[in-house]
Amino acid sequence: MITVLFGQPHSGKTTLSYELGNWTLDGDKLRAVFQDKDFSREGRIKNLNRASDIAVFMHSIYNNVSIAMVYPYKEARDYLNNMCTRLGIEIVWVHLRYSEKRGRESFHVQDFELDILEEKVLSLNTSHYSIEECIAQIKNYTNATNISRGKS
Repeated sequence: MITVLFGQPHSGKTTLSYELGNWTLDGDKLRAVFQDKDFSREGRIKNLNRASDIAVFMHSIYNNVSIAMVYPYKEARDYLNNMCTRLGIEIVWVHLRYSEKRGRESFHVQDFELDILEEKVLSLNTSHYSIEECIAQIKNYTNATNISRGKS
C-alpha cells in the first residue's frame, strides 16, 4: 500500500509518515538529492511525478510506502492514482492541515487545488490531534478503506 500524506508545509506530513513505520519518501529530502529548486507549477508537477515513480518502485521492495509531500495539484495526484490503479497498488490519501501559525506559512503553495479534492481522502487538522491520535485515525481509515475494497 502507498499512503500519501499531503498538505501545506509544516502540517505534519513527515512526522506522521515516520510514525506509521512505512518506508518514507520525504519531499524535502528528495528535493535536496536532486538539487531541485524549481517551485513553479511545472517544476512541482515534475518533482511530484518523479516522487510517484520512486514510490511505486519502492513499493515493489517494501510493500508499505509513505509519501510525505505537498501534492497541491490534481494533475500530480491523478498521475499517481492512475499508475497505482494500472499496477493494482492500493493507495490512501491523507490531507493534513493546521489552524495555528507554525512559521512556514511563507512557503505555502498559493494555488493549492483544495476545491477539487477527491472524495476518498481523509482530512485531518493536525492542530486538533496529537501524533498518536492522527496515527490512529489514519490506520482506522486505511483499514476501513481496505474493507470497503474487499481487502482484509
